[in-house]
Amino acid sequence: MSEGKNVGVGTGVMLLWDGKVLFGLRHPKWFNVLHGEGTWTMPGGKLHFGETLEDCARREVLEETGIRLGKFALARVGDDIMTDVHYITIGFLCTDFKGEAKVMEPEKITKWEWFPLDHLPTPLYTPSERFIKCYLEKRIY
Repeated sequence: MSEGKNVGVGTGVMLLWDGKVLFGLRHPKWFNVLHGEGTWTMPGGKLHFGETLEDCARREVLEETGIRLGKFALARVGDDIMTDVHYITIGFLCTDFKGEAKVMEPEKITKWEWFPLDHLPTPLYTPSERFIKCYLEKRIY
């Protein structure tokens, strides 16, 4: 056990439309504790104190893409453990949403694009890659 280190909680949302998944290209100079600069990621982020997982997912997708989520469901629970950080990532699958993806935080994401499930971009952000793998293998964890 590492004293002085905490476990964080975050959400990720797989927006699925017509067999395609939305991915954003992380800015190559944006540093984040989970790293992943220059990789492709699904929208998502950290849970705020007092916020439900569902509210976190809705807020993060709206803040990052401008898309408003309708109904969505739990699709993945994962441990994202790096050298200096550990996050529990709760993944949701959403096919019910309104709006088109726009770059809302250009300091973090340079562009949003839709990719077919059988032709995903590389490199994928590690938590997003794990999410896709679980989805394709019909596993939650």
